[in-house]
Amino acid sequence: MEKYSDIMEKDIRDNIQPDCSKRFLDRSITTREVIFLLATVFCLSPLITPPIALLMGLIIAQFIGHPYLHLNHKATHILLQVSVVGLGFGMNAASALKAGKEGVSFTVASILITLITGYFMGKSLKIDKKSAYLISAGTAICGGSAIAAISPVIKAEEKQISVALGTIFILNAIALFFFPVIGHLFHLSQTQFGLWSAIAIHDTSSVVGAAGKYGPEALEVATTVKLARALWIIPLAFLSTFLFKNKDSKVKIPCFIGFFILAMIGNTSLPFVQHISHYLTGIAKAGLTLTLFLIGCGLNRKLLMSVGFRPMIQGTVLWAIISVLALWAVMSFAN
Repeated sequence: MEKYSDIMEKDIRDNIQPDCSKRFLDRSITTREVIFLLATVFCLSPLITPPIALLMGLIIAQFIGHPYLHLNHKATHILLQVSVVGLGFGMNAASALKAGKEGVSFTVASILITLITGYFMGKSLKIDKKSAYLISAGTAICGGSAIAAISPVIKAEEKQISVALGTIFILNAIALFFFPVIGHLFHLSQTQFGLWSAIAIHDTSSVVGAAGKYGPEALEVATTVKLARALWIIPLAFLSTFLFKNKDSKVKIPCFIGFFILAMIGNTSLPFVQHISHYLTGIAKAGLTLTLFLIGCGLNRKLLMSVGFRPMIQGTVLWAIISVLALWAVMSFAN
């Protein structure tokens, strides 16, 4: 005979499971969720380009609303890193090293110019020190990734982080649409456009989206130079601890860059990786398109209104300066 406790446990389990299943099955899905999920699936198809995905996200953010906005930042952060690593499986280590060497001098000069100009602009526009510094760091290195890495080091408040991210993401959206047009207008080569976009566009997602639209060689150069540029987060973070006198803050190293390098080495050296690299890069490109869609979905009215006039002036002028100087440099010195 079964014990009384066993019978009761079985009875409770039998009663609870149908109730849980019923609650799950009876859950109503909103029209907003249906539209968002359909658009997400659509972005994974080859029919949608990165600029179109970003535009779809912007439309949803303004007129429909993101049903999972609280998860958006974490989702885009993880998806971007995984997708960038996936792109490494389509690149040759020797070519990438050459591109990285070509971009070093441009990178160092542009970072110094941006940070110094950003400091004086922040003071002249009377923007609070931390917001101005985050906007400058995001423009100088790699957009949202730099802001995410620097903000805990300088103990930035949520409002200051939102202002910096909002400024950077708005300008990223503009860059994704206009940079390929300008590149064709000035007849930039694949290498020149890759270098220019890696230096002048803030966030890795928009760099890859714009360069991928321009051509495969531009994509390889842009991705490599941009990730080499992202490594400057580390010395800048250490410098920030002294500038803001927060020596007890911990500096986070972007580990996904190491995985990207391993992926490149694997594609260069291992035949079995080369056989599947086409599929892996295809998945990575779809992931980046989806990332841009999610970034667009996060640019709602509340975020746009939170930026403010003066931070937007600082971000736009800094971006214009670095874009024009970088364009002149690549047209003068790069092949």
